[in-house]
Amino acid sequence: MARPFWLTKLLVRSRIARFLPVARRLTDGGTAYLRYYSDTVLAAPTEELLDPAYFPGPPGPDVIDLNLPAPRVETAVSPGRVSADRRGTPPLWGTTDLRNALADLFVRRDGRAVDPEAEVLITHGATGAYAATLDAFVNPGDRVVLFDPSSPLFTLGAKSRRADIRWVPTWTEEGRCRYLVNGFERAMRGAKLLVLSDPVNPTGACFRPEDLEHIAWIASAYDVLVYLDESFIQFRYDGRVRSAAILPGAEKRVLTAGSVSQGWGLGSVRVGWVAGPKHLIRACTLTASLSAPYVPTVCQHLAAQAVGQPDTEFAPTLDQFRNRRQYVYDRLRTIGLEPEWPGGGYFVWAVVTGFRLPGQTGDRGPSPGRTFAERLLKEQKVLVGPGCIFGPSGGGHIRISFAADDGRLREGLARLAAFVTGLRNPTEDGSTSPSVDEVDTPAAERQPTDDAKPVFSRV
Repeated sequence: MARPFWLTKLLVRSRIARFLPVARRLTDGGTAYLRYYSDTVLAAPTEELLDPAYFPGPPGPDVIDLNLPAPRVETAVSPGRVSADRRGTPPLWGTTDLRNALADLFVRRDGRAVDPEAEVLITHGATGAYAATLDAFVNPGDRVVLFDPSSPLFTLGAKSRRADIRWVPTWTEEGRCRYLVNGFERAMRGAKLLVLSDPVNPTGACFRPEDLEHIAWIASAYDVLVYLDESFIQFRYDGRVRSAAILPGAEKRVLTAGSVSQGWGLGSVRVGWVAGPKHLIRACTLTASLSAPYVPTVCQHLAAQAVGQPDTEFAPTLDQFRNRRQYVYDRLRTIGLEPEWPGGGYFVWAVVTGFRLPGQTGDRGPSPGRTFAERLLKEQKVLVGPGCIFGPSGGGHIRISFAADDGRLREGLARLAAFVTGLRNPTEDGSTSPSVDEVDTPAAERQPTDDAKPVFSRV
């Protein structure tokens, strides 16, 4: 007879469940981790999810597979003939090649030993890693701590699970992400999960080694799990620091995530991962199996090639982005904006509250950053990120990415400069400046249409 779910919850809370055989199977022997598991994991059909009849692994080269879930055909839209190791359904946890490549990557970065068979899960991008983590450990009403500002995906994911979000204000100081110790400790009391990225999206700020140690220590003291997104760690300009995952008190509670989309510029591949203690990764695998299993094998093959490259291969790219960072920062200061110096990533966080924007009256109406971004897109066809989506403190900011190619980056900043000049010297009708179409196209050739494409060449 099936056990009522309320009884399962009671057994977990009372610590009695750790003595049950079903709990040992669910956690792979790590019953001490049951207290972290969400209702989704506790209620999951564990026996079926772990049964190879439901999720069979690769049959091996000597097996004739008459259980194929999909045909293998060559069509006009197929990727063509591919090698045997990139065909068929991939393993549920990810291909062996990619997991081994990631284990080697962790060793190269900070000497971190990770078991590729049990402590690495391949996901559909870093977003898939975050979704699997939330589903594995967060119930409605659980407290999730976020640094402000943070990636909007962190906020949206936590909100969709009806979590109780607590913000920790931060500021950037010479490329470093700083926070108030007392405020952080208050937010961590009673929390279930801390979510952060290093470098930070959107500011590009990096955590100091001593701050990472403090974060790990507080997380251990309050028994809080840590989700650390390292997607931008390749773009850390002052050298790498030790991952929080290997700091004292963190080795049993930190889940590190990454992606080849941000780290290696392979957005179309959409491969990510989450690594950590095997008993936590096991829960993530269960939730990923229910929502988004099987990252395409071809994509994993490409990701393994990228991750396996020597660090020296990436050095020229890092130097290029280091130069772009300096150029964008200096250009924005020349324009008259107030950018913050990023220690990593490829974003600049800039203040735009010093302008009189129509429609802004006190605290009413959209935030200055949103109004600035919307008008910049409409009038100059330049897209930036409005700061309001990154957290409570972002309303007066915009996020500018320097990931575009050099020509478009220079052109975008030129149009941004024209827009800012127009804000300071508005025309009689209240507009800031001529649109990019009006500037680049002779009057005799202009067409009275809203969808005319901008001419790209004003550097």
